[in-house]
Amino acid sequence: MTIARGAAIGCLIAAVIAVAVLMFGAGGGTDYVVHLQTGNQLVKGNEVKVGGLPVGKIKTIKLSKDNQAEVKITVNDDFSPLHQGTTAIIRQTSLPSVANRYIALSPGPNNAPEIPDGGQLTTDETTNSVDIDQLFNIFDPKTRKGLQQTLQGFAGWYAGQSDNLATSYKYLGPSLRSLSELLRQISADQDVFTRLVVNGAKTTTAVAARRDDLANLVTNGNAFAQAITSENQSLDQALQAFPGALTEGSAAFRSLRRALVPLTELNTASEENTKTLPAFLSRLARLFRTMQKPFVDLREIVDLKGPANDAVDQMSQQPSLTSLARKSVANNVKALQSGQPIIEFLRPYAPDMASWIAHFAQVPAYYDANGHYARVLPIFSAFSYDSSTNTVNALSPGQRNTQVKVTPNRFCPGAATQTAPDGSNPFLDNGRLGYDDCDPAARPPGP
Repeated sequence: MTIARGAAIGCLIAAVIAVAVLMFGAGGGTDYVVHLQTGNQLVKGNEVKVGGLPVGKIKTIKLSKDNQAEVKITVNDDFSPLHQGTTAIIRQTSLPSVANRYIALSPGPNNAPEIPDGGQLTTDETTNSVDIDQLFNIFDPKTRKGLQQTLQGFAGWYAGQSDNLATSYKYLGPSLRSLSELLRQISADQDVFTRLVVNGAKTTTAVAARRDDLANLVTNGNAFAQAITSENQSLDQALQAFPGALTEGSAAFRSLRRALVPLTELNTASEENTKTLPAFLSRLARLFRTMQKPFVDLREIVDLKGPANDAVDQMSQQPSLTSLARKSVANNVKALQSGQPIIEFLRPYAPDMASWIAHFAQVPAYYDANGHYARVLPIFSAFSYDSSTNTVNALSPGQRNTQVKVTPNRFCPGAATQTAPDGSNPFLDNGRLGYDDCDPAARPPGP
């Protein structure tokens, strides 16, 4: 019994030692020194993780000779040794807590040289965490005030919307997974991602240069959000009417589907006619090219460099010309009124003037011994012809006057031509002209 009891106690002690070694033993591991610009609120005992899994802990934190944080970590044998190209970054588990930092390692490739026990990661291979207060410190007071008002506006916006927020958060997980897939696709092409980062930096620089405008945008956005909040009732009414609008839209689209059948038939019927359209358009294009020169000439007519040489200059002079014409027209009216009696006097003689013009052409159409009739001067005959003896006898100067015949000038106006059917000539002035003034029966001798 004593031997058995001793053996049982020994086995129990061995089991306790094994459990202690598994739970509290160092498990070997490799130590490394990580250099950081600041301690970033790290404390002894914080975890060291790779891909979110704990692989070690922080052993010590002290100030280096160059006044930077020198953090000594240990990495379990399962993840050591590390290789060159390994980087470290300070991460936060959550925002509310303070001492919740850990070091996230990104191991280098396995074919790179190993980092020996006690090896170091320089500041070029480490990245500090950015605290929220550091982020807000980059904004000036005006921008911080605008951001504060924006957050307050969001708070007013979401007031009383807890049920809707719960529904939104229900779909937040799938959205994040989709975003993660998008980021994975972006990171798959490093060149494109690099250009995206560079262009993003340029965009950020441009935005920073317009920070005053950005502050105004935030302020206006806050006012916009408040305006939307004040119109919650109208927005609810619009959303309630939206399903009915969709129903009517569906009916309209069904009608449109039926209308597509005759439209297709119309398209088929017009296809044959459109075959000649290219030739027509080609001829139309040639027509436009032919019209180019006339349009150039038309432009020169309308607008040509130089003074007083185109239609625009003429139109600019039109007001002054109108002013002169207004005065000239008034003078012409007075002249016409003054000449009206003369026109009234000459009007009855229109047939005589027309007869003279018509018969004058018959006079110069013939010739005699003295030349053309129109050029004959009055000649008083100095001889007489005796038909009985067939001789020409000379006349004395006194006898020559008997050759001139005198015809009384008592022709009425318009009597130089035949009487018109309406009796408008000869003109007797409603009977006021009689035999004392003119003889209506008298007519000039014919040619």
